[in-house]
Amino acid sequence: MQKILVKLFIRDPENTSNLKVREAYGTLGSITGIVVNLILAIIKYIAGVLSGSISVTADAINNLSDAGSSIISLIGVKLSAMPADKDHPYGHGRVEYISALGVSFFVLLMGIELFKSSVDKIVNPAPVKFNWIALIILLVSILMKLWLGYFNKKLGEKINSAPMIAVMKDSFSDCLATSVALVAIIVSAFSDISIDGYLGIIVAGFIFLAGFNILKDTMADLLGKPADKEFTEQIEKKIMSYDKIVGVHDMIVHDYGPGRRFASAHAEVSSRDDIMEIHDIIDLAERDIFNEFGLIISIHTDPIVTDDERINSLKDMTKSIVQEISNEMSIHDFRVVDGPTHTNLIFDLIVPHKYHLSNNQIIQIIEDKLSKIDERYFVVITIEHAFN
Repeated sequence: MQKILVKLFIRDPENTSNLKVREAYGTLGSITGIVVNLILAIIKYIAGVLSGSISVTADAINNLSDAGSSIISLIGVKLSAMPADKDHPYGHGRVEYISALGVSFFVLLMGIELFKSSVDKIVNPAPVKFNWIALIILLVSILMKLWLGYFNKKLGEKINSAPMIAVMKDSFSDCLATSVALVAIIVSAFSDISIDGYLGIIVAGFIFLAGFNILKDTMADLLGKPADKEFTEQIEKKIMSYDKIVGVHDMIVHDYGPGRRFASAHAEVSSRDDIMEIHDIIDLAERDIFNEFGLIISIHTDPIVTDDERINSLKDMTKSIVQEISNEMSIHDFRVVDGPTHTNLIFDLIVPHKYHLSNNQIIQIIEDKLSKIDERYFVVITIEHAFN
């Protein structure tokens, strides 16, 4: 079904780097969500009336809110597709994250409202009537929600869409919520015990948890989470594939919404290479990375000494000492400055975030280890933390 809908409504579906194609995917997912959730809201409301179950009726209202969430997603898709302008030179891609934030608030609100109505049902219980039609309706709705969740999952992964991933998570949590409502109806066939309100609280918990997870993931996107490690490794590998480039460090990837990523990196080259030749290589690398990954990248060149045996030996010795402290640490921009009384080893040191030793403690350990090798070795270290 998913493939049929994509084939019918999306031109050139494999060209997901194209903003128009991304918009078409987002529109298809949102409209499908609106239609399915409206159908579910109607049939679940009928099931709730037939059975007299608050958990079923509340689940129907939840589907109505899901339709509203899909409308928010649709608006977000349309706004994020707007081209860059004077006030927003990086485009409007982050509107997708804001719309996902709106979805999370909708879900959280429904969880709170359902909790309140469920508590009221416990305080003022009313019998739940077993009804085969209601039972069948809930079974069908679970299957429809599973399909909708899978549909949004596939489309969301295809275009890396935060709102569609949010809708997918909400759909799967709804399946659990509807399953709980289903239990209330089945129990009513064998017992007069009123568990409807208690099950409604469980449903509210599922809904609230889904909303919280969507909120947490969306906030991570808005605040600036690190780029995918596999992606940055691919970019670094690509840069290293060019002749004359001997090292890559300080890569930073900025996310301005799906399909709108910008990056910068430092490429190490020999200090003896011709600057014009290096410039041509860097230009080529930047263009090829954009064509292959859709990433606009600016590469800065760092000239280093590569053919001095003594400097290379000191660099390897320092690397070894750093690795003894932690294999998560690394060095770059290594230089040696000799003086009449001591030798300065100058380098940048990348330290993991929230490392158990302070920066001063790390520097002191490196100084102590180097001074044991030769008391004339001094260190000048710049501590950095990785952005990826």
